[in-house]
Amino acid sequence: MSRSDTDPLWELPQPPSAESRARSDRPAATPGRAARAAKSAKGSRSSRGAKGKRQPADTDPIARVLVDVPLAHLDRTFDYQVPRELAETAVPGCRVRVRFAGQLVDGYLLERAATSDYTRRLAFLERVVSPERVLPPALLRVCQAVARRYGGTLADVVRLAVPPRHARVEAEPPRPPAAVASAPDPSGWRAYPRGPAFFSAVRDGKAARAVWQARPGEDWPRRLAELATAVAAGGRGAVLVVPDHRDVARVHAACAALAGDDSVVALSAGLGPAERYRRWLAVVRGAVRIVVGTRAAMFAPVADPGLYVVWDDGDDLHVDPHAPYPQVRDVLLLRAHTDAASVLVAGHSRTAEAQLLVETGWAHSIVAPREELRAHAPRVTPTGEDFDVARDEAARAARLPAVAFEAARASLTAGAPVLVQVPRRGYVPGLACARCRTRARCRRCAGPLFLPGAGEAGVPRCRWCGVADAAYRCPACASGRLRAVVVGAARTAEELGRAFAGVAVRTSGGGDVLATVPAAPALVVATPGAEPVAEGGYGAALLLDGWALLGRQDLRAAEETLRRWMAAATLVRPAREGGRVIVGAEAGIPAVQALVRWDPGWHASLELAERGDLGFPPHVRMASVEGTPEAVGGLLDEIALPPSAEVLGPVPLGEIDEEGRSERERALLRVPREDGKALAEAVHAVRAVRDARKAADPVRIQLDPLALV
Repeated sequence: MSRSDTDPLWELPQPPSAESRARSDRPAATPGRAARAAKSAKGSRSSRGAKGKRQPADTDPIARVLVDVPLAHLDRTFDYQVPRELAETAVPGCRVRVRFAGQLVDGYLLERAATSDYTRRLAFLERVVSPERVLPPALLRVCQAVARRYGGTLADVVRLAVPPRHARVEAEPPRPPAAVASAPDPSGWRAYPRGPAFFSAVRDGKAARAVWQARPGEDWPRRLAELATAVAAGGRGAVLVVPDHRDVARVHAACAALAGDDSVVALSAGLGPAERYRRWLAVVRGAVRIVVGTRAAMFAPVADPGLYVVWDDGDDLHVDPHAPYPQVRDVLLLRAHTDAASVLVAGHSRTAEAQLLVETGWAHSIVAPREELRAHAPRVTPTGEDFDVARDEAARAARLPAVAFEAARASLTAGAPVLVQVPRRGYVPGLACARCRTRARCRRCAGPLFLPGAGEAGVPRCRWCGVADAAYRCPACASGRLRAVVVGAARTAEELGRAFAGVAVRTSGGGDVLATVPAAPALVVATPGAEPVAEGGYGAALLLDGWALLGRQDLRAAEETLRRWMAAATLVRPAREGGRVIVGAEAGIPAVQALVRWDPGWHASLELAERGDLGFPPHVRMASVEGTPEAVGGLLDEIALPPSAEVLGPVPLGEIDEEGRSERERALLRVPREDGKALAEAVHAVRAVRDARKAADPVRIQLDPLALV
């Protein structure tokens, strides 16, 4: 509970200072001057006392405030008195300023009450920053549920859900409510057996739950816009969350075409603070029914929500990098359950988490029939097919075998662009010794060496400190020759430019991502996730270096590889129009088979079964604990885990010194899924103990982390 602001520390007796002692030695003032000084001091004290005295409000004088502090042991509300002059503006959900631990801090007024359980004198609210209800009850319930699920604090979640205030925007006239849109034609959903039924349930306000696998070449922004417009036509709200700003632009344009520009807003990190707050206010005030955005939009406070959609839920951009690290899919599932709204997990591929929803019966699967998939999918050719190896003996080892050159030439001859997907950006992002294959590292800081390309292509540089090493020698075999571990997009574009003379080569990735490319002969080299949309579709796609994706030390390597491959392959024309996809991987790999058959559900079921046998998510819930060895060990000694918990590790992270020690370690805490709530409570409790003790070494705790190995 906060200390009263009337605690008169300044009234404590103080020893006389040297200045006061000097004044006492001066001659006494004349009687007239002394009388005038005493009268002036008396009047000053009386006016200061009258001015500083505050009276509590006549009705509900107690305000329960969420103070914006990041400490877990202070994760609760604090009672303050509402002064009479703020009785009208201090409304639940508004921003306030309060005196807390001797400092003036921000907070949110959650509710007004008539009494308080605190027996001592309460401090008054300092001021109401704004009477705007930026934390309505529905959004507060969502934030509380997310904080409980991830073992975080309510203040951390509210910081993610409510954007910073912009006073000038808040003072602008409110945006008028959008006109009610008419229900769209659901004919696009008839290509899926369960599509019309799901559309009707969403339109009628029922709580429908589905996992949608979009067919190849599907105009998925249009399909999502049809669902959102149908919900808005019934007077309810819809939230559509996509991975990046290019997807936001496509879905926003589709929604605006159906529902009107005034009925939809786009929320993304690329907006300035003023524009973002302006659009967010339009949502919280109920003027807009449809919200499209990136991960921050998962908390969009739409009025009377009827539909939540997450597109491509396996993308790592859907995980917020700030504590408590919520995932968009899980937050939207929580909101759909709380609000009795419909929810759709959609994408070209399927994650193990989405497959679990289907296999448990919580959601229905919406998939096109096999004949529809075959009619719209391109022809997929692995480079390890026996027929191709018979024609080209080097096909297994070549980065770009003959079959890939043939597919590219055929597409260029037909006047269509060719997509080349490369797993790494840069020129040569990784180097190793050409003789013994030892990874090349900087002699100064042990960072990885790479070739930056351009004019410095032949001089290796350190990726960490940037120091060049023109005279590198392998510490294992003393060889001075280097080889590329993996080739980046820039080097690939350079090689293709020489192989296809006279053909335009364009790159997309890093800080220069293309949105679209014209329907003209060109080679488009892109990193995963940065593939531009081609007008009319690509004639061919070359998915290079599959081993670099499949060989990553990651639990989700195969799932992530298939997701990236399918996102690129769906941009290619159907096989009946000559569309081809060349995959740089062996045909027997399950992920390659799933791409050839265009059956990500089958691959997701395999992944889910294997993770169940090994005890990995989503069958279990896990928490990752990272920090110094002392901090991790101390936390493991303090945390009160449920009886079913299992501790894996700790294991070192990063480099190990000569004595076998590492500066950072990580431990994994694993419990059955039914004990996930107990694990979250244990994490929150141990965080509170550490914060109250003011532990010196910080520890990063994350529930349901993406990276486990």
